[in-house]
Amino acid sequence: MSAGRQRRRTALLLAVAIVAAGCGLAADATQVLRAAELATVDARFDVRGTRSPPADVVMVGLDDRSVETIDERPPIRRRHHARVIERLSEAGARVIVYDFDFTGQTSVRDDNALLTAMRRAGTVIVATTRVDADGRSDALGGARTRRFARTVAASANFPERTQRGGVVRRLPYAERGVPSLAVAAARRAGAAIDRDRFSGDGAWIDVPGPAGTVPTVSFLDVRDGRVPASRLRGKVVVVGATALALGDIRSTAAGDGVPGAEIHAAAVETLLRGIPLRDAPGGTAALWIVLAGALTPLAAIRLTGLRWLPVPLLTAALSAVIAQAAFGAGGRILPFVPAVLALGVGSAGSFAVAYATDLRDRRRLHALFSRFVPAAVVDEVAAAAGEDLRLGGVRRDGTVLFCDLRGFTSAAEPLSPEEVIGMLNVYLTEMSDAILDAGGTVVSFMGDGIMAVFGAPLPQDDHADRALRAAAEMLGPRLRRFHEVSALTAPLDLGVGVASGPVMSGNVGSPRRVEYTAVGDTTNTAARLEGMTKETGVPILIADSTRQRLRDPGGFALEEVGDVAVRGREATVCAWTLRPPGG
Repeated sequence: MSAGRQRRRTALLLAVAIVAAGCGLAADATQVLRAAELATVDARFDVRGTRSPPADVVMVGLDDRSVETIDERPPIRRRHHARVIERLSEAGARVIVYDFDFTGQTSVRDDNALLTAMRRAGTVIVATTRVDADGRSDALGGARTRRFARTVAASANFPERTQRGGVVRRLPYAERGVPSLAVAAARRAGAAIDRDRFSGDGAWIDVPGPAGTVPTVSFLDVRDGRVPASRLRGKVVVVGATALALGDIRSTAAGDGVPGAEIHAAAVETLLRGIPLRDAPGGTAALWIVLAGALTPLAAIRLTGLRWLPVPLLTAALSAVIAQAAFGAGGRILPFVPAVLALGVGSAGSFAVAYATDLRDRRRLHALFSRFVPAAVVDEVAAAAGEDLRLGGVRRDGTVLFCDLRGFTSAAEPLSPEEVIGMLNVYLTEMSDAILDAGGTVVSFMGDGIMAVFGAPLPQDDHADRALRAAAEMLGPRLRRFHEVSALTAPLDLGVGVASGPVMSGNVGSPRRVEYTAVGDTTNTAARLEGMTKETGVPILIADSTRQRLRDPGGFALEEVGDVAVRGREATVCAWTLRPPGG
């Protein structure tokens, strides 16, 4: 492909990347795919599974057995609630959250019993579902009565924005100035609540699991004193209806059929834990979407034909894994559907560009290069070649290794040519296997010398660690294995030089023959250090540039040799060596 055609192809793919990222960002900003996005959030709860039951929150449920035993037409008389509050207060409940809407008056006896029990407890938060435009509630008959009962009213409502599609996922901070039930309860329990975390649709409720996950005791058992105080002491206790006949059943991200009181209990626990779930920061979410949309077209710039096709597939799989990991481990909710949309647009656009350019040129390049390189590597060579058959290169941060077997030529003089070649093959096999097993590339054999590079042609973040692991293997078990099978009368020493830095690598050669190579100052330094192992008396010299790039410096026993003068460089090089096992 000519330089002009390559520039046009690159410009088209960059345009695809911009359009793909823009589509994803627009979808995220406008929330046009909000329903699908919320479905993926629910799926993340399903994949995570049920968490450990809350330790600081207990629910008292007015269940079917309690309703049948009390045998009163709902709502049951307030004297039963008064007795439950007394039992909870006696047991040492930290906060009592009452998810029953006490409006209007009943009998004087029942009303007074309830107000007196609340006043004595002094820790009751009472629910309200009716808040007027001025933030007033008629719970317990009004503010004056609530002051007597030493209680406050809090909103038990979940506005539409918090329960898209009928599924309660978020908690509002307040309704018309009246704090939400969970907010009031957590604040009474001593939790510090950041109001900024409730912006937008509210704070995410980290429901621990499906219905029944929050520890629950029966209303009737509490009223009759059959629940040990140890189960209630120091806990935030949420009292509410769990009987199906009472109708307070909702859906959450973790499942359907959840009592409203259990959702409030989960919300209280969420606040006590510091609201662990949150939307990813705007910058992070935008970067996530941009990467999803741009990764495939950017990869297609380097990977011609359809060699980039695995990129969107891997990106989609990796996106799902990262989104789930961010949710489960870090409590961050990344926008998944906008990212997938951006990925799809980027992939479709990349395929259109490939069809218009690469796929048509591939047939011509196949016919051209199949005369000069093996069929197995035609695709790779054709992808990297220009019209003059010269193959381009890349600059990457990498590590270069040189090794040489000391005195091999003189030691092999008494041997036959067949023995020399056979022994050399054994040596080269052992050393190159050590390099390949560590993920390096064997660039060339130079008699009994080897040049290898790590971090190229494929980038490796830990290229320095890989190079030292290979060197340790070469100087240790590989060299011993070679001596065990060689015909030499005395063991030979191995000299190794290692340096890291910018490496220019690629295929070079003529139209008739090409090979892979790595050139530059890093290569020269590694070669010089290998030669200087004779002078310094150590088997390996490692440039300080390699030591600085180690991801796991503690995994190697390094010993400083000092500054050495390297031929061809004005400045000295600080060199290190590997201490052998045992010191």
